[in-house]
Amino acid sequence: MANIKTMKKLIFLGSALLLITSCNQSRDTRGIPGPEEVEARMPDTIRDPEHEAAELKKQGYQTFLYGEGEQQQLMQQYFIVFLKRGEDRGQDSLTAAKLQQEHLAHLERMASEGYLSMAGPFGDEGDIRGIAVYNTPNFEMADSLARLDPMVVAGRLAIEVYPWWAAKGSALK
Repeated sequence: MANIKTMKKLIFLGSALLLITSCNQSRDTRGIPGPEEVEARMPDTIRDPEHEAAELKKQGYQTFLYGEGEQQQLMQQYFIVFLKRGEDRGQDSLTAAKLQQEHLAHLERMASEGYLSMAGPFGDEGDIRGIAVYNTPNFEMADSLARLDPMVVAGRLAIEVYPWWAAKGSALK
């Protein structure tokens, strides 16, 4: 009889706990902001495109203004680097894993120093493995920084660099 009472108490407590936790309105977003937070954190628009264009030109960047009035946008030349499958991919798995860590550290360093605006892998097994968008004044600098990538140095990746235009401050949506 005591076991049945204990069992009933455990079932009741378990049910109550399940009911309380299932009614909780908060969601575990794992740090991903909701739509209201994303809007609040959007980068400011460029307040004076002419002034910013002049400042960028002083630093050697290629820019132009597009549109008029409130719709005017500052366009800047970036450099998109296609990271392609390299000729030397015969490294053992430990070496390949170490090169991957060094590759990611290189990209992180480029981003933290302001040279890299975005990078990421492609979702297939094709010859183009990923892209990196460099924010540099000229082709030579983007090419040089991309060639410092340990995966490129080791021959696991090869690069192709192309000039690419985007609105200054634009973001993926």
